[in-house]
Amino acid sequence: MKRRVYWLLVPVAFSLVSASQNPGAVFLIIWPAARPTSLAGAFTAISDDASGLYYNPGGMAFLNGTNATLMHCNWLPGLWPGMYYEYAGVAHNFPGKGTAGFNFIYLTTGETDVINERGEFLGRYTTFDLAPTLGYAFPVLPNLGVGISAKLIYSFLVPDWVWKVMPELGIEAGGTGISWAFDAGVLYKPVHFLNVGASFANLGPNISYTSSGESDPLPRMLRVGLAYYPLKRDMFTVAITPEITKLMVGVFSDSTKSFGEQFAAEWRDAWKSLGVEAGVNLDVVAAFLRLGYFEDVTAQRGGLVFEKDGQTYHYSVQDLLTRRGLGSFKSLGWTFGGGIRFQRFQFDIGVDQFIYDFSTSNYKFSFSYQF
Repeated sequence: MKRRVYWLLVPVAFSLVSASQNPGAVFLIIWPAARPTSLAGAFTAISDDASGLYYNPGGMAFLNGTNATLMHCNWLPGLWPGMYYEYAGVAHNFPGKGTAGFNFIYLTTGETDVINERGEFLGRYTTFDLAPTLGYAFPVLPNLGVGISAKLIYSFLVPDWVWKVMPELGIEAGGTGISWAFDAGVLYKPVHFLNVGASFANLGPNISYTSSGESDPLPRMLRVGLAYYPLKRDMFTVAITPEITKLMVGVFSDSTKSFGEQFAAEWRDAWKSLGVEAGVNLDVVAAFLRLGYFEDVTAQRGGLVFEKDGQTYHYSVQDLLTRRGLGSFKSLGWTFGGGIRFQRFQFDIGVDQFIYDFSTSNYKFSFSYQF
């Protein structure tokens, strides 16, 4: 869908001339693949398919053969129609040598009509972000896998010709950012019913959209998760996976507060996820149901949503246990989905639209094949 957005260029221009501690290349924090999305992004301690290169490259160490996956999502059409998000990934195990993986992320917000303040049509362009990634993982021990990956980041927000036809913005160049980053992860399986996973993503130089060199940090993220299998049989499996995700931008930067106060603030700012997956395997056919809970109360996403005095508030589970007078319950930040596998082919769907305050749909469809 095309946009008429003179008004959109104003905040973009402001961001181009103002240094910030807000992260750039934020498309890197969108959950790819349907299965992890239905688990509220809690996949670091599972990481057992080609999407694991994004969540925890260490999980690739335990893969067998070749696994490929494709995902499509009309991303948040309630926010803006025309946006879509694509993910492709493949991982191949070399027996005795480790596993190599590749993925490609692409996000576009659609076409933009450039209209000046006098209402004159000046042209049209398409914004997009992309990031190809290469990774490698190997088992240090039979139950311990480590992995690392490297990615190129390219973000195209505004073409140079826009600044030339709109001199009133006071910008001569900028709007395209390029950077690179590393991810690293580890997956440990101390017993057959428990996995422990951790990863650090987007470790690299800041991304700059300006000719002056002012830049924004990448969305560096620390993920720590568990996967507990109370039932793990050939025919039936149940996995429960809690996870903490922390955006490591500007952490512990408030010198006016004590360490304890800052830690409490950082803990509250962290994303909390809990996913449950139940599967039935009938040899050539398998079916899965998934449910997740997500809270990011700082950014007002998910959590426990209450209404009080005509205002909407997002609270954490901790708030529910320790505070009173929250108001009337309105909604819950839940995700859900499912999948079906027939022989080597698998189809999954993941839905996370209920973590957002605005009305939207958000379905992710993944197709996977085990070679």
